Order: sequence, then C-alpha cells, then structure tokens
Amino acid sequence: MTQTITPRVRMLVLLFLAVTGALLAGAGPASAHAALTGSDPAQGVVVDKAPTQVTLTFSETVSMNDDSLRVLDPKGARVDSGKPSNTSGTSYAVQLHSGLPDGTYTVTYQVVSADSHPVAGAYTFSVGSPSKTSVSVSDQTAGGGVVGGLYGFGRYLSYAGFIVMVGAAAFVLACWQRGTGVRALQRLVVAGWVAMTAATLFLLLLRGSYTGSGKLGDIFDLELLGQVLQTKTGAALVSRLLLLAAAALFIAVLFGAYDKREDEEKRDLTFGLAIGGTVVAAGLAASWAMAEHASTGLQPGVAMPVDVVHLLAVAAWLGGLAALLVALYRAPVDRPVEADAVHRFSQVAFGSVIALIATGVYQSWRQLGSWSAFTETGYGRLLLVKIGLVALLVGIAWISRRWTARLADTTVTAEDVERKQPAKEHVTAPAGAGDSERAAQLARQQAAVDAAREKRLRDGDPNRFGLRRSVLAEAGVAVVLLAVTTALTSTEPGRTELEAARATSASASASSSDATSGALTLDMSFDTGGADGKGVVSIDLDPARSGANEMHVYVTRPNGRAFDVPEVKVALTLEAKDIGPLPVAPDHIATGHWAATGVQIPMAGEWKIAVTVRTSDIDQVTVSKNAQIG
Repeated sequence: MTQTITPRVRMLVLLFLAVTGALLAGAGPASAHAALTGSDPAQGVVVDKAPTQVTLTFSETVSMNDDSLRVLDPKGARVDSGKPSNTSGTSYAVQLHSGLPDGTYTVTYQVVSADSHPVAGAYTFSVGSPSKTSVSVSDQTAGGGVVGGLYGFGRYLSYAGFIVMVGAAAFVLACWQRGTGVRALQRLVVAGWVAMTAATLFLLLLRGSYTGSGKLGDIFDLELLGQVLQTKTGAALVSRLLLLAAAALFIAVLFGAYDKREDEEKRDLTFGLAIGGTVVAAGLAASWAMAEHASTGLQPGVAMPVDVVHLLAVAAWLGGLAALLVALYRAPVDRPVEADAVHRFSQVAFGSVIALIATGVYQSWRQLGSWSAFTETGYGRLLLVKIGLVALLVGIAWISRRWTARLADTTVTAEDVERKQPAKEHVTAPAGAGDSERAAQLARQQAAVDAAREKRLRDGDPNRFGLRRSVLAEAGVAVVLLAVTTALTSTEPGRTELEAARATSASASASSSDATSGALTLDMSFDTGGADGKGVVSIDLDPARSGANEMHVYVTRPNGRAFDVPEVKVALTLEAKDIGPLPVAPDHIATGHWAATGVQIPMAGEWKIAVTVRTSDIDQVTVSKNAQIG
C-alpha cells in the first residue's frame, strides 16, 4: 500500500509548490480586518487652525455606533458632536465643536470590520502647538480582556463541536454504518451538537460586549442583543442555530430509524441521509464563511465556497479521526470496528488532506500576499505553526495508514484472541450470601472482571493496538491544531497588517514633513536586548539651526506602529568644540510621541545626537547619529 501512495504524495508536493509559487507571484491588493489607511488631520500633524471635523479612512467598510469615533481635548473631555457619518466609500467623519483652543487632541476609534472583528486605535494631532495630554491610548485595543477571552473560548468550542458532530456522523455514515448502534459514537456526535449549540448561544450573548464596551455586565443587555441581531454576524449566528435544529433531526434519524433497519433497507435511506447531512453541514460551514475573513477583501465570491470546502475537509478528517479513536477504544468486543471501515476512513482522510492543501494554499495567498508576510506578521507566524502541525499530523497519519494495511492483511477476530486468553472468570457468592448489599458488591466485581477481559481482548491484536496509539497521537496534535486555527480566525491577516504599517509610516512621514518643513529628521534603529525591545526612534528638529528649536521624538515598533516606552532621553554634543553633552528631557505627548520646545543650539556645526531608549526597568540602549545643524 505504501508503494501505491508514494507517487501520489510526490505529485501532490510538486503541485503544491507550483501552485504556491504561481499564486504568491501574482499577488494583488486585498484586505480583511479593517485597517486605518488615512486620516484628516493626519497623525502627529500640527495645524494652524482648528479643523471643523475629523475624517478617518479605512481599508474596507466598517460598522459604527454613536461612540465609535471620539475626539478628546488635552484634559480628556469630548469635543466631537453628533454621530459619525459615512462621507464617501470607506471614509467616516465626525464634526467638532467650533473654536477649539490650541493643544494636542486625541482621536480614538472602535469599529467593527466587514469580516466581523472589532478594530480599535488612536492617534493625536495638535492645534497651534503640541501640549501635554492626560489621555492614555497606549492600550487602545478591541476584543480583549475577560470578554475577549470568553469570546475566544466560545469560538474554539463552536469549531470543535462542528468538527466532532459533522466528522463523526460522516464517519458512521460513510465508513462504518454498524457504528450507529455503538453508544460511545452516539454520545460523541450528540456531544458535538450540544457543544456547538451552547457555544453559538454563548457567542450571541457575548457579541455586543465583545465589539463594544468589553464589560461583563453588558452580556445580558437586551438592547445590545437587539443591535447584534441586526448585524451580519448576528444573522449568521441565528442561521447557525436554525441549521442546528435541522442537524438534531438528522442525528435522531441516523441513530434511531436508520440504526433499526436491516442492511438492505439502509441502502435506500443512506443516500437521503448523505444528501441531507451534506446540505446541513455545508450550511453550518457557510455561517462562518459569509460572516468572517472570506466574505470581504479579494475575490469573496471564490473565497467563501473555498472556505466552506476547507471547513468540511477539516471536519471530515479531524472529526472522523475522533470517531475512529472512540471506536477503537470504546466499541464493544462483539462489535469491533472492522479493518474495511478503517481503510475507508483512510481514503476519506487522504482526500480531505488534498482538499485542505488546495484550499489552504489559496487562503494563504489571499491573507498574506507575499513570502515576507510569513515572518513579518503575527498572522504569518501563526500560519507557519499551523503548517508545521499539519505536516506533523500527516506524518502520524502515514504511520496510521501502515497500521491499517497490516490490520487488513492480518485480521484477528475476537474469538482468536479469546482462545489465547485465560478462561472467562466468574465471581460467585459464597454459600449463604444472599443479602442485597453483598449482591451489589459482587455485581461491581463482576463488572470489573468483564471490563478487564474486554481490555485484554482489545489489546490482544498488536496491529489494532498500534493503530489505537497512532490515532491517539493524531488526536492530540489535532487539538493543538484546532486551537491555532481558532487563533488565526481572529488575527489580523498579514496583508492588512502590512498595509496598515505602510499607511502609518506614510502618514507619519507626511506629518513630519508638514510639521518640520526644512527641518532635520533622523531615524535610528534600536534593540535593548530584552523582550519587545526592538524599534525605531525618529528625531525631528525644527528649524535645525543655532538658537531655539522645537524637537519631536517618535518611537515606533518594527511594523511601523507607535510604541510607548517607559523613558526617552536625548543628548546633544558638538565634539569639535568640546560642547556638551547637552541633555534634553522631552515631555510625553501621546503614544510613541515626545516633544520639547526651546531646545537651545549654541552654535552651528556637526552635532552628535544621542537618544537613550528604555523599554523596561533593566533594558535600555543609547543610539546616536551625527548631523549638520545650522
């Protein structure tokens, strides 16, 4: 069997490499997870006259409520008025009070992107000249905290329930129809249905708080729930509940009327159950595809069906694997899972892996768009972990396939094993023992003896025992794989993260140019050596000549986003004239932004500008550059 599979595997690898190269080479722009791509006034800019409104432009359409876009003065008071409005395309504006005084203003936003995920952020601009602000935006995130953790757990539980319910039912119907009478498999499928139903209700209650305030007390807010039901995600969750009602009927027929029929009568019903089950399973998968990443960005008409196929393939493989594991460990001795059933599942799993690779390549291209995104974005790094786990899972599955071949070649029946085992033991009561308590004790002892005998019978076939261990290992890896996959669905795709970084960088450059026309700008990379210790520090000096100057210091992460560090210090030295170091202690203005006014440069010359950046209590570094001033 190994020799017949090897050529297929080689061809599959070559096809994978060819398709991957072709797709990634032709990558074009797309988005999923909204990213702020522009703003007016721009980030960090200093304007002479107070604006009448603030406009934000995102990479895709977003949903807003009355508090989604706020503008705060230096004391933290709101200066916006009215509701945010959609001015054009993906641009949204909020009006400001008239006659705003000079100072630094903070713009905060919390919106829901078209792929259902909350997105939040903040930036500052100044009127007249920068000032200190009491507004802290360093932790401006959405979907976090306790509610975010609960929502993530609910997503994991819903995916796990879907995979177990659909995969185990498909295993019974397509691979081992005798399994409809195995109680352990019945409980497994029902447990999957219960988990998915409970998780869906849980997510529906959490949704309003998850995309809004993040408070636990808002979970049972009926007004908030009513708003959720009017959103795309709310409609998808309600549709999922309706489809779960149909799934309950399917399960009742599968383990009820279908199980009670004779083998010949089952053939007629099998086709109907297969069609009905496929429609329900595809509908459940579509409830994710139509509300999340696949529904927005590049080629949604192709991405949504691909996502449905991907989810169904995952369920057929991993859910079937869970059913096989239960059958190998919990099926009665008189009804063991046959080698033919295991072989059929092996073929189903092989087809599922092919579908997963094909759809996974397309999804990876769509969400990343370039090879560099694998290492430069959180989504790409998570995807590499997922690819590694899938490769490990396929390797273990290959071992299971070998055990399956051996099981088919040398099938050992329960009677064969029983002949090699000691005679069946019976626990008998001593003479005169007739009280009920003693009888109950003997019943428990007999049950323990029978269980031990059943275990010996199961372990008597070395090939079946080896298959059980390899399938158990597969299931363990599958649990971790599902957790990584769930994390991926709520992670900002690599395309959008890189687009947001480029937009932030462009905005910062434009604002620096506006604020420091003719001024000196220096960029210096730093690495303090600790955790989260890398970044870039930028110095703007205006007008960069002898006398009084205005200095702005910006600290960003490697991806271009603002980085709040505990301390930034600057020192100026004119080594040719033995002047300095002249210390400068800039004031913290906003996230990743410090400023100082009246910085005195005594004379023109080539000055050494040294910046000390501290990222923790013990991690700091000093970087420097020389520049001509004056």
